[in-house]
Amino acid sequence: MCTRVVWNEPSGGVLVGRNMDYHRDTGTNLWSLPRGVERNDGVGGNLAWRAKYGSVVAGAYDMMTVDGMNEEGLAGHVLWLTESTYGTYDNSKPGLSMAVWMQYFLDNFATVDEAVSWIDRTGVQVVPLGDPATGEVPAVHLALDDATGDSAVIEYLDGKAVIWHSRDHVVMTNSPTYDKQIDLLRQIEGFGGDKPIPGTDSASDRFARAAHYVGRLPDPENPVEAVAGILSVMRNAAQPFRTPAPGKPYVSQTIWQTVADLTNKRYVFESTTRPNIVWVDLDDLDFSEGARAGKLDLLSDTALQGGLAGEVSGHFEKSDPMQFLTLPS
Repeated sequence: MCTRVVWNEPSGGVLVGRNMDYHRDTGTNLWSLPRGVERNDGVGGNLAWRAKYGSVVAGAYDMMTVDGMNEEGLAGHVLWLTESTYGTYDNSKPGLSMAVWMQYFLDNFATVDEAVSWIDRTGVQVVPLGDPATGEVPAVHLALDDATGDSAVIEYLDGKAVIWHSRDHVVMTNSPTYDKQIDLLRQIEGFGGDKPIPGTDSASDRFARAAHYVGRLPDPENPVEAVAGILSVMRNAAQPFRTPAPGKPYVSQTIWQTVADLTNKRYVFESTTRPNIVWVDLDDLDFSEGARAGKLDLLSDTALQGGLAGEVSGHFEKSDPMQFLTLPS
């Protein structure tokens, strides 16, 4: 479930596309989160911070961030990884609830290198929490990318962070683990092997297709063409709507897509069930310390009927900051 692709386009721009594939609606709205908001780890408060950077994020159930970017051009993307094992939480060490995990990086860092160095230095743990809609405990990994074109994939295996940090790691999907995905890609024509580009919706096939097509995009003449280019790759890796097969009630479909233009600081959101694309120019939002958070309601009748379209920074409604899901005390 889900695909993320970084495009370091020939003229120097950096864009990131992401598909959210899931078997139910995640109640996603967009949030504008200013600097200066105080947050904590959601697992006891041993780690607390004050947001250094403002960000625009896509939420799940208005209780966790699963995609987004900050005003410095650092972006994050949470995707499913069944093999994730986070270990037993040791509250004597720094930890972050899964709900606020990605947000910590957007709040505190401007580059992938800064974020990776912090993980290496602290050995931070991730603490899983049940899905507020079902109680199901997700198993996820995290991608980070920035305006320099740098990239990192962070997976928790056997209770410890395993990090693949390189500008070369431009694609991420789901199972198997990232090292095995790289090995599978080497079997594909153009990446060292002789197998043709595969066409199924499996994670490894989507990985191969995304890697193939993002490397063949033409140089765009302007930012709009750049967004269109990366969206064309994401649509090729998307999963169609379908009726679940017997014994497979949780078959996923692509429910929304995003593009983060890390160079021009623009965040694009497209629902697969609504007629219009919306985007936010981060320069048009007030991220100043003391400003109120903003919420763009994507679930109202107006949004569902296509009333929202184009640049929508003026449609965010003032709100209290997002309240992240926390570990029950």
